[in-house]
Amino acid sequence: MHDRRGVLLRVSVSLRPLAAADWPEVHRIYAEGIATGHATFETAPPATWEEFDGAKLAAHRLVAVSEDGVVAWAAVAAVSSRPVYRGVVEHSVYVEADARGRGIGHLLLDALIASTEAAGVWTIQSSIFADNHASLALHAHHGFRTVGVRERIARDVAGIWRDTVLIERRSPTVA
Repeated sequence: MHDRRGVLLRVSVSLRPLAAADWPEVHRIYAEGIATGHATFETAPPATWEEFDGAKLAAHRLVAVSEDGVVAWAAVAAVSSRPVYRGVVEHSVYVEADARGRGIGHLLLDALIASTEAAGVWTIQSSIFADNHASLALHAHHGFRTVGVRERIARDVAGIWRDTVLIERRSPTVA
């Protein structure tokens, strides 16, 4: 199976909207990503579904499901409540360790881009740790560009100063 850009997907998964019932698996995958030290400055995932639900836009939350259950998720959050930024979102993509490197991130990112563009979103952005080469390559493949590097922007859970790469994807179809 290939995604819409021709990337070979080495796993059989289906995508569907992320639902409240998925929260235990989403929480587990989120916590696993945090534990790698390469995903986020957060030290723990949201404690409850309600906290996660309140922070993410319901129309753009997806899970990837295999025969083993939920193996990945993606979601977006508004970057501002100001109306002028209504078409700008920040996104997250998390794939469980056993499912990484099998094309699931490509599938999720394709679907997330399609979903946000259909809703009139013109910019998807994120900050990625500078040493998270796999995530940077994934995003570059999907048309994200580097806006800049934020040097020593914050300390991670171990107290080490980290750089992040600010990336964005401007929609070629949403004006």
